[in-house]
Amino acid sequence: MSRAPHSRTLAPFPMTRLRRTRATAALRDLVRENTLSVSDLIWPVFVVDGEGREDDIPSMPGVTRKSIDRLVDAAHEAADLGIPAICLFPYTDPALKTEACEEAWNPDNLSNRAIRAIKAAVPDIAVMTDIALDPYNANGHDGIVRDGEIVNDETVAALTKMALAQAEAGADILGPSDMMDGRIGAMRHALEAEGHTNVTIMSYTAKYASAFYGPFRDAVGASGALKGDKKTYQMDPANADEAMRLVERDLSEGADMIMVKPGMPYLDICQRVKDTFGVPTYAYQVSGEYAMLMAAAQNGWLDGDTVMAESLMAFKRAGCDGILTYFAPRMARALQGR
Repeated sequence: MSRAPHSRTLAPFPMTRLRRTRATAALRDLVRENTLSVSDLIWPVFVVDGEGREDDIPSMPGVTRKSIDRLVDAAHEAADLGIPAICLFPYTDPALKTEACEEAWNPDNLSNRAIRAIKAAVPDIAVMTDIALDPYNANGHDGIVRDGEIVNDETVAALTKMALAQAEAGADILGPSDMMDGRIGAMRHALEAEGHTNVTIMSYTAKYASAFYGPFRDAVGASGALKGDKKTYQMDPANADEAMRLVERDLSEGADMIMVKPGMPYLDICQRVKDTFGVPTYAYQVSGEYAMLMAAAQNGWLDGDTVMAESLMAFKRAGCDGILTYFAPRMARALQGR
């Protein structure tokens, strides 16, 4: 998308009437600068152990934790709707959470079993994963904690083992969301060494220390375990130039795609990433963004379908190539008139 500055001067009114091209639906369609399609959507889904389970998440109306069998059904639904990818997040049994986070790279952990089940049943859908230690960490942090410090290099070694286990299970896109330094390079070298040359990395490069993640932490069971905050590794919401340095670093280490998280409060970052680097750029419309819109719609304060579509179009206008959104199936149906 070109954002070159305009150089011509418009003819004066009434020679120029900018309302002319808004006069009818057909004209509006012809001059529309951005479009939203089903192929722009990635659907984040939560997986829980068991069978036949669909557990409601009170802070995220309409979103559930699904057992693997129900998750496979959701993958079929996504494929039928034309959604190209789903992203898995596990709700880990608290008994499996430790300070060393060993369950994160267990080949038979919940996420890896879910990857294999989906790829066996719906091979053409892309499966994206999350790489961070918080679902497996007794301290609730994305990294290993030593004497109150989230240690970087030991965490990177653990995350690399986690990435290899997910690649072995059949993941198409790895999503490192941990914000440790050097993890993209370590993962990329390990993937190449083990023959996983086609596994894609979508790096959560500009992930901010945001209060908008609250409902997500409820969904994966991390809220109660978290000790302290994540400000020593997630970004300061006041910073923008730092995000550009992080993007440059992750691309130099082998990231294929870039993620900005949260989404709507950081559209300026999305636009700067796309304008500066011209790489595949994505945003995550996070749980708090979804919960706000859903709560307002359920109270009759907003038109739910309209604000859903408007919020997602904002990402495309900012230059995003795609959006992770809990609205994905609902938006897909709306786009297809279902």
